[in-house]
Amino acid sequence: MRPLAVIGNVNVDLILGPAEPWPKAGTEIIVDHDELRVGGCAGNSALAWDALGVDYAIAANVGNDQFGTWLKEAFGERSRGWPVEAIGSTLSVGITHPDGERTFFTTRGHLPLFSFDEVRSMLDGNALRGGIALLAGSFLTDALTLAYDAFFDWADAHEIAVALDTGWPLEGWTETNRLRTLEWLKRCHCALFNEVETTTLTGRSDPAEAARSLKAGMPAGAIVVVKRGPHGALALDRDGKGFSVVAPRVAVVDTIGAGDVFNAGFLAALAAKMPLEACLRTGVRVASEAISTLPRSYGKPLSALFEDIRQ
Repeated sequence: MRPLAVIGNVNVDLILGPAEPWPKAGTEIIVDHDELRVGGCAGNSALAWDALGVDYAIAANVGNDQFGTWLKEAFGERSRGWPVEAIGSTLSVGITHPDGERTFFTTRGHLPLFSFDEVRSMLDGNALRGGIALLAGSFLTDALTLAYDAFFDWADAHEIAVALDTGWPLEGWTETNRLRTLEWLKRCHCALFNEVETTTLTGRSDPAEAARSLKAGMPAGAIVVVKRGPHGALALDRDGKGFSVVAPRVAVVDTIGAGDVFNAGFLAALAAKMPLEACLRTGVRVASEAISTLPRSYGKPLSALFEDIRQ
């Protein structure tokens, strides 16, 4: 199996809900559910790998408060080298709605201080040689994002394939954010975006056409994945051949981090050199399990899941 790593945003998620209707200013409502958990694109993917029994490395930072200590404890030995910034940890409050969607309120916190020098000090490029690195949360990790060219150079020097999931920009998909992302994708070997992001980035309304447009601007042999929520996922392989899988019908409880969990399942299968369609099925299965369980579950260990998918 190829080595795996994730680089990006790990923060605190406080989930409350469901809330319906949205309360008026100055009022209070009671909700049925609350959960304090590790979050962030990188954090969600890493937790899924843990549950699936997948070995990986993770580069992240935390704030200098009790939340920072708690985040590091959640990852044990893997977080030993995480830098502690001189600021409080990033906190994201997610309000869920009855249809499974959500609204976030997020503080800046420690994430903008995360730097490439910190990443390089945490990851062993030689140990990751030939592997896959998931780069996540681009629009929250300001210092690292400014050094993406240096990160891509480091990854290329160690023959590490970069998979990119930027997450949703705080100010939306402005033209500046769209062009920045397309430039990053020129250095990436795998794009992992949802349907709205893919069509917005390319200006193409059809997700399959949008995926082909993204692939045209990426290195030869790149893989493009479009996450389609309840409609499953589609992908273009290294040669441009398309694959699509449907999602099982599930009772949705909480969609927070669904795309990140999909990333974990998909990349784990890709690292195990599974066929691309099987990689899609793995990502969809793991994400479907996660969004339909409370407390959250990720299903079977990866080896058992592969056996199911092969049948």
